[in-house]
Amino acid sequence: MTPQLPTRQAILDRRTYEPPGEGRADKLRLDFNENTAGCSTKVQRALAKLTPKLLSMYPEYERGTRRLARHFRVAYEELLLTNGGDDALRLFFDAFVDAGTTAVIIEPTFPMYRYWGEVAGAKIEVQRYGLNMEFPLEGVLNALALKPRVLFVCNPNNPTGTLLEITVIEKILQAATHTAVVLDEAYAEFSGLTVIPLIHQYPQLFVARTFSKAAGLAGLRLGAVIACEESLAILRRATAPFPVNVAALTAAEAAVGDPKTMKLYVKNILRTRAWFEKELHKLEVRTWPSAGNFLLADFGPGGSEMCSQLQAKHGVLLRDRAKEISPGIVRVSIGTQKEMERLLKLIKRYR
Repeated sequence: MTPQLPTRQAILDRRTYEPPGEGRADKLRLDFNENTAGCSTKVQRALAKLTPKLLSMYPEYERGTRRLARHFRVAYEELLLTNGGDDALRLFFDAFVDAGTTAVIIEPTFPMYRYWGEVAGAKIEVQRYGLNMEFPLEGVLNALALKPRVLFVCNPNNPTGTLLEITVIEKILQAATHTAVVLDEAYAEFSGLTVIPLIHQYPQLFVARTFSKAAGLAGLRLGAVIACEESLAILRRATAPFPVNVAALTAAEAAVGDPKTMKLYVKNILRTRAWFEKELHKLEVRTWPSAGNFLLADFGPGGSEMCSQLQAKHGVLLRDRAKEISPGIVRVSIGTQKEMERLLKLIKRYR
């Protein structure tokens, strides 16, 4: 029986977000850009030290936040920790977007920008990447002239892998005089580029980061927002008193305390990505240049069927992007060298 509850129309109108399916642990997970090599062993040791007393307390944040602020090379007051990167994105709608006001996104991109926008009842203005995944700079600048509440730019962009240079980002920031500009740098460790140094020059700039990718802590849900102190104070007003659990904070401290593991992982991913891309080209599979830990590839008319068969018969998970982009387009997360060699052998069966 359908409950007769006074539900907001924005909730009734939107589709629910479909998270990864259950039972993925024993499969080859190349669908959600996870770190398949696993987190640092120092993280495991740090988590083992959490006592029943610590777990029974509400978390304390100052020491851990100061440690993570040093990692990002910002002041303590310039860092806000969140319950995963997804929750960080929600804060921008809570703080800046009234129902009916405008948020700008550039699709195809991370679906959570649209998700939270629809939940908030925002008007979503969409700019689109070109056929060759060109960033629509002119369209974005024109949209900013109308003073939208917030603009989301994923850099490198997921799923295209494209990367905006600092000069282009500054053009956007200079045009965004009345707009909060969110640079989502979930994959910054792989691109080697960050706009964090610009937060003092542009108070409208907010940088979103995550510990789910390079640090390998997706299961613990820890994100961060970096901005100048005065701008970040606005987001703090929309934040819950205890947004981050003690296990996530403990793990993140241990992860940044082991930079060698993270750097080696990133180095291996970049090398494996380049190798895998060359192998796909030998199979006449088109790819787009990527600055993330994934590749966007065009497997042609049989791309969706290949994804289905790989999952059903071989336990290999890829992300079919046919609906969002065009038939045949698949996003492939880059795993370890052995994992990608296994995937390549299977792909050859369907070419």
